Order: sequence, then structure tokens, then C-alpha cells
Amino acid sequence: MPRLFFLLFFSLFFVACATKQEETASPVQNSERERPSLKSGWYNVAFLIMDGVYNTEFTAPYDIFQHTQYRKHIRAMNTFTVAKTLEPIVSFEGLRILPDYDYTRDSIPRIDILVVPSAEHHLDSDLKDTVMLNFVKKVDKEALFVTSHCDGAFVLAKAGLLNKVHSTTFPSDISKYREMFPQLKVKDSVLFVHDGKYITSAGGAKSFEASLYLCQYLYGREVAESLAAGLVIDWNLEEIPKLIP
Repeated sequence: MPRLFFLLFFSLFFVACATKQEETASPVQNSERERPSLKSGWYNVAFLIMDGVYNTEFTAPYDIFQHTQYRKHIRAMNTFTVAKTLEPIVSFEGLRILPDYDYTRDSIPRIDILVVPSAEHHLDSDLKDTVMLNFVKKVDKEALFVTSHCDGAFVLAKAGLLNKVHSTTFPSDISKYREMFPQLKVKDSVLFVHDGKYITSAGGAKSFEASLYLCQYLYGREVAESLAAGLVIDWNLEEIPKLIP
């Protein structure tokens, strides 16, 4: 009998441990999940991501802005992601990204700069997502800059943010952009447009250039050239096709 009791006790112990491991294995299930460490006094830069986000339009500006923390004597940038969920976001290319904040339920830090990378459905179903569009509108009210890359401009346009400014988008989608938003002042044959607090870019690998431009605007040419050199990017703002009304 003592031996039977001993075996039963340890069986229950191991089952309880296994159950506990299953309950704590996923960071998404943990309401106390680790958040990014945000430095006081820095710009807060939020990247709006969703399933189908394109890698380059997300990672190019993220690389540029995240590297500002290694430059001295500037107001550097805190970088973090926001999504409609805390579940992993799967990019168009298959990259799995764990969002930092769920904008539908979390307390979001103040957002100084909103980045809207392009996603697979930014020309159709994403434009019907009123929860996402309302979040963009809300952030726009206090943000210093709102930026888009490639078809991210469609989201800003649908949210009504670009009606009074010039903008651009992915080159092959310019005609669709004009058709869908005939009220807009659309500029083609440029890599980016900066009008007011809005910066829209052609996207792709040229997302680097639009992001470097914002850094040069905020920090000056020397810092922008330093950031470009760190990522082995040829940088000369004067040579870039752009529109800055």
C-alpha cells in the first residue's frame, strides 16, 4: 500500500507540472508578457502590422529607426509593433512576428511616429477593417509624423488622412490609387513624398530611403549618412526623386 501511494503521488505531481508548463508556454497567453523597454524622452515609433505584411516595408524602416539609439546627442527612437492581436503575425513571405501591443485591448504608449508598412490586402479587405482604420485615425490626431510604404498609402487614404496633401504609393499601383481615391493629389515617378506630417513612399527596398530622409529631417545630414553607412546604403538626398512641397 505505501508503494502504491508513493507511485500515485508522483504521477499526480508530474501531471500537474506538465499542465503548468502548457499553461505558461505561450507568451500570448501571459497577461504579464514582457514589453519593449521604452526610453523616456525618445520618439516612440509604432509599426502597424497585420497578416500579409511585406517584409521589406516593415524591416527597412525598422532597421533605420532602431539604429538611431546608437547615435549620440540626438533624440533617438523607441521602436515597437502594434497589431490587432498578440498572436504571431505571418508576413507575406512567411516570417512570424510577435506583436508588442494589441491595439484593441492594451494600453498603447504615446505614438510620435506611426509607420504603416504594406500588406497583402491593403487594396481590398484591409480597407474594410473599421477597427484598424479607426486606430489609425486616433493615432493621427497626436502623432508628429505618419508614414507609409508601398500600398500602406491606401490605408492612410481610406482613413481620410491624405485628402489635403500630396502622396504616392507603389509604382504599379498608382493607377489603382488614383481610381480608388480620385480626390487625392497623387505624385508618380518619385521614391517618396513629404507633405505636412505625412511621408508616403514607393516602398520595396526604397523604404530605406524614405526612412533615412525622415532621420535627416529630424537629425541632420551627418546622422543620416552615418545610419546609411552602417547599413551599407549609398545616401545622397539631392539625387533622390522626391516631392517635398
